[in-house]
Amino acid sequence: MGDTAMISVNNLRVSFGSGANAVQAVDGVSFSVGQGETYGLVGESGCGKSTILRALCGLNPNWSGDVVIGGETMLPLRTRSFYRRVQMVFQDPYGSLHPRHTVNTTLSEPLAIHGMGDADARIARVLVEVGLGPAFRYRYPHQLSGGQRQRLAIARALILEPQVLLLDEPTSALDVSVQAEILNLLVDLRARLGLTCILVSHDLAVVAHMCDRLAVMNAGRVMEELPVAALEDDSASHPYTRQLLAASLGYDRRLATGAVEDIDG
Repeated sequence: MGDTAMISVNNLRVSFGSGANAVQAVDGVSFSVGQGETYGLVGESGCGKSTILRALCGLNPNWSGDVVIGGETMLPLRTRSFYRRVQMVFQDPYGSLHPRHTVNTTLSEPLAIHGMGDADARIARVLVEVGLGPAFRYRYPHQLSGGQRQRLAIARALILEPQVLLLDEPTSALDVSVQAEILNLLVDLRARLGLTCILVSHDLAVVAHMCDRLAVMNAGRVMEELPVAALEDDSASHPYTRQLLAASLGYDRRLATGAVEDIDG
């Protein structure tokens, strides 16, 4: 990890609805991610972690706070050049791919939009980088397995040579047998390409495999920020973090129930 912060988030707030029906999905979240670091956002479904990614990547412009990426202060609406530098990989590789577009079309479109030449060489190179190769170039999504579709989604994100990769549960829709392959691919790509990553996951094992540090979220807030080593040596301090650890290790559910009561009470 470099000393320079590639991503800095301060007092980020995102709400849905208005008036009495307003829901504060992200409630004053702050963190920074160093250049070349992978930072994890962990928590149960609905805790706000994916909402943070959608605000960072420009999919949700309705947020407040301060977001700086690569030294540039972000406004709600992003420039085209932003998407050269920041790309996102979604949870469902089938839903994020156009069913009637071949692999070649899927990878050609971003290059055309951003005016990047040498498309043939770029497509050939990125297919090799993600472990697909030239044989897949003219296939359609329905002709690919789940793991191959996610490799294609990663290739589509990488073809613009971004600095930042936002990963929203990138393995949770895949068979267990394929999850490790995709995680290892992402770890390798981060190291080789010098990427800065934010990984959203509910799975602590996935975070421990990929991340340097993590923030544990609950109900739109960060409960605790800690190094991944704290997961391994069981030195997390917040009761909610300890509950997540206990659940992930299959401990007695009474411990988890007690932890929730500690927070609410």
